[in-house]
Amino acid sequence: MKVWITKYALTKGILEMKCVQSGDTSVREVGNPFPTYYHGEGNEWHRTKESAIKKAEEMRQKKIASLKKQIKKLEEMRFER
Repeated sequence: MKVWITKYALTKGILEMKCVQSGDTSVREVGNPFPTYYHGEGNEWHRTKESAIKKAEEMRQKKIASLKKQIKKLEEMRFER
């Protein structure tokens, strides 16, 4: 079956792969001598491109919020002489 992988969405983008079901919520990559497993439907992998895009957008928004918080903390940091 064709699935969309979002595990690496913020570094590699959304990946489209052929996989086979491997357990209740896991899939295994097809055609790779060292297959990768993806766990949690709706988390690391998706049955529809639309679902994958929605998840990737959520991940992007969370990362932006985290970086803004980190920048604020660094801007408020002061060092004594």
